[in-house]
Amino acid sequence: MKFQPHPYHLVEPSPWPLAASIALLTTTVSAVCLFHGYGHGGVCLTIGLLAVLSTMGLWWADVIREGTFLGHHTIRVQQGLILGIILFIVSEVFFFLSIFWAFFDSALAPTVELGCSWPPAGIQPIEPWELPLVNTVLLLSSGATVTWSHHSLIAGDRKNAILALVYTVALALVFTGIQLYEYYNAPFTISDGAFGSCFFFGTGFHGGHVLIGSIFLSVSLYRMINYHLTKHHHVGYEGAILYWQRNAVLEENFYYYHSTICGKFLKAKVGMPNNP
Repeated sequence: MKFQPHPYHLVEPSPWPLAASIALLTTTVSAVCLFHGYGHGGVCLTIGLLAVLSTMGLWWADVIREGTFLGHHTIRVQQGLILGIILFIVSEVFFFLSIFWAFFDSALAPTVELGCSWPPAGIQPIEPWELPLVNTVLLLSSGATVTWSHHSLIAGDRKNAILALVYTVALALVFTGIQLYEYYNAPFTISDGAFGSCFFFGTGFHGGHVLIGSIFLSVSLYRMINYHLTKHHHVGYEGAILYWQRNAVLEENFYYYHSTICGKFLKAKVGMPNNP
């Protein structure tokens, strides 16, 4: 066995960076072609998306193999991976900050084009005490269950760790189903001015991140069942937990600001008449 005088992992040459670049370029170009009505744009976009997903799966499978079976993920490497995940989450926070900024710019100082009111005239917002509240409770509860799973794993209680993670994935799937139902029955669309754009852009990207987090947690559940994760070595699961807790905090902020303060109750605060 070759001696390594340092705690770092020097990765072997891999085809996945080049494959990911080609797949992403194909996806972007084919999406533009589809938007402009060129022939076979949808087929090329489907191929590009499948190529992206395949590359992601194969690349992460290599990472799992290197960390779980080859022992390349030393303490120093794990620290670097966690730092990378944290920096990624910070970038996500600033991405959603721009969405909140656009929302507050329209809601707190509505222009003449919006009828000097928020929601604009003719827009009936979704009742905040119904499905939005249910989804917020579901996502916050999933944050509690994934924390339960993590602490059980650290304590060596494998049964409860798996059970709590199953609850988390189930809550996430119910959340996604309710959000799709909410979209289907929404009394406005994304084309209904600034209100529709802010609502569907913000909650849509958030729902997409919840779906990605659900896949992340499902992979962690599979690995936990197959004894890939131990109480001393579960950096991938910790990354999934950090990502999921960010989703839970973001959902709370979306509910509080979008559905409550800057929805119906903003009108009562500033003395504006409610829309019929």
